[in-house]
Amino acid sequence: MIYVGKAKSLRQRLNSYFADFAGLHPRTQTMLTTAASVDWTVVGTEVEALQLEYSWIKEFDPRFNVKYRDDKSYPYLAVTMGEDFPRVQVMRGAKRKGTRYFGPYSHAWAIRETVDLLLRVFPVRTCSAGVFKRAGQIGRPCLLGYIDKCSAPCVGRVTPEEHRALAEDFCDFMAGNTGRFIKRLEREMREAAAVEEFERAARLRDDIQALQRALEKQAVVLGDNIDCDVVALAEDPLEAAVQVFYVRGGRIRGQRGWVVDKVEETTPGELVEQFLLQMYAEATIPREILVPARPPDHDALIELLSEQRGSRVELRVPQRGDKKSLMETVERNAKETLAQHKLRRASDLTTRSRALQEIADALDLDQAPLRIECYDVSHIQGENVVASMVVFEDGLARKSEYRRFSIRTTEGDVASIYEVICRRFKRYLEERSATGELDAGIDGAADLDAADLDAAEHGTAEHDEAGHGPAGRGAATPIDPETGRPRKFAYPPNLVVVDGGPAQAAAAQRALDELGIDDVAVCGLAKRLEEVWLPGDDQPVILPRSSEGLYLLQRVRDEAHRFAITYHRTKRSKALKESALDQVPGLGPARRQALLRHFGSVKRLREATAEEIREVPGIGRATAEAIVAALRGESPSPAGRGS
Repeated sequence: MIYVGKAKSLRQRLNSYFADFAGLHPRTQTMLTTAASVDWTVVGTEVEALQLEYSWIKEFDPRFNVKYRDDKSYPYLAVTMGEDFPRVQVMRGAKRKGTRYFGPYSHAWAIRETVDLLLRVFPVRTCSAGVFKRAGQIGRPCLLGYIDKCSAPCVGRVTPEEHRALAEDFCDFMAGNTGRFIKRLEREMREAAAVEEFERAARLRDDIQALQRALEKQAVVLGDNIDCDVVALAEDPLEAAVQVFYVRGGRIRGQRGWVVDKVEETTPGELVEQFLLQMYAEATIPREILVPARPPDHDALIELLSEQRGSRVELRVPQRGDKKSLMETVERNAKETLAQHKLRRASDLTTRSRALQEIADALDLDQAPLRIECYDVSHIQGENVVASMVVFEDGLARKSEYRRFSIRTTEGDVASIYEVICRRFKRYLEERSATGELDAGIDGAADLDAADLDAAEHGTAEHDEAGHGPAGRGAATPIDPETGRPRKFAYPPNLVVVDGGPAQAAAAQRALDELGIDDVAVCGLAKRLEEVWLPGDDQPVILPRSSEGLYLLQRVRDEAHRFAITYHRTKRSKALKESALDQVPGLGPARRQALLRHFGSVKRLREATAEEIREVPGIGRATAEAIVAALRGESPSPAGRGS
């Protein structure tokens, strides 16, 4: 068994695999070529299909299904209520019957700090069975019994019933019923002070402070009676990070995270459904689960989870308020988890070396591409077209070498790629000619158009991680002896990567051919299926999904995309500021930015009606009419001016 899937229409599901094999993700293609046969089972309801799908995934462990396996074992705070004398301890692994669990926590030390504070008020046994038995035999408790952090049931200081009551109070406090304990201690403290038992009152005061410190370690995020799990995703085409916050009694009790490989193209809703099925197969299900996207089989999933819990379970996508804010916090944690996961892979020297060698082997290069340049084009409906150039050396970003270009062609992305490659390598030839390294008569080098090479004006490098500017690593960047400034394009890359498919790769190769440059390799990386295209090839180069080479190319492409978008937004904002909107009274920078975010471009804003503009938060009727008048060169209506 290599894959298990469900669908309302199995015919359509299977046809989506076999009808267009070439258009599938490489991992899905591998799955199909590995398969020998297809079997199916028909069930009566969607709930039965969900149950059968996950039971088979657990039983057969199919290699092509997404499996949410922990990247580590998370500790729980456990209370062994099934024993005669319940014990508080840190536990990992499979859960045991008769034991109450709280968590999971990120670190075991976080549990121990909380337990140490609570044992002052709830002195429950924490020792192992061997220590407990030996203490009973010798008639002397352990150290915790002497310092009043254990009620010492081993030597009969408390009865089994009294000790169990302490354990139940401990569990109630951990479950969120905190108010009654603090109020009870405050009442006893006042009573002790009233009868002048000041030592007892002082101890009760210290107990109250210990409980309050324990509560401070758990952030209050929702109402006191709310129990829920908050699930968030961060994903890229190859991987997804899942983060869960456990909220009990309105407080965050713990968190848990996973990073998984994506087997095929899946929506966020499908990832959520797979995750919930696997996570709650054995775990405790809360009354409410907050998710970032609605699963495809939403109603069936709710019915299945409710059946497992024994009462109604709510599955919601928060839209506003505290729950939405908490979801955003969990999403930030998921993004950070994915970023750290990528950073661990990128920072390893052996991994980088393997990635460069895999790229060289896949593209049939003579040597590993130690310098890779990647280009991306960014625009909105053909307006404010820009391009970016990012540089990776030895598999690491070289931000001081980044450049950006303002594109003048309006013929589409392919023409933009051709233009930016021409301009970058014309500048390279020009700088080599100026130093005598290249004969100025080479085709393409003699007819350089200085006005056409505005990368110098638009090529401000992003500061590198050490805070340096373009010359931050001056020893590595050639210096022009006449100006004393670093030459911007003095080094050629071993490999040029363009964001796009065969058309973009062919345009880049054509630009290099016309300039007479034949020692720079070119490839394109298409976003949808992460295919690597070589100029002139009818079929893409398929790098394995787990390939470090593909991962490096993806990081390079994503960095070029980020840098291009950053420049595009800067230009777009500048264009908006310089537009006729400056003449609209009361329309400040914040509202202009809100308009741009809502409509995407000045062109679309110009085509909008006053009613459509009023949908933007903060824009009233008078302001909307003034914006329409300013953009269309009309005079606002008298009513609009007067209101």
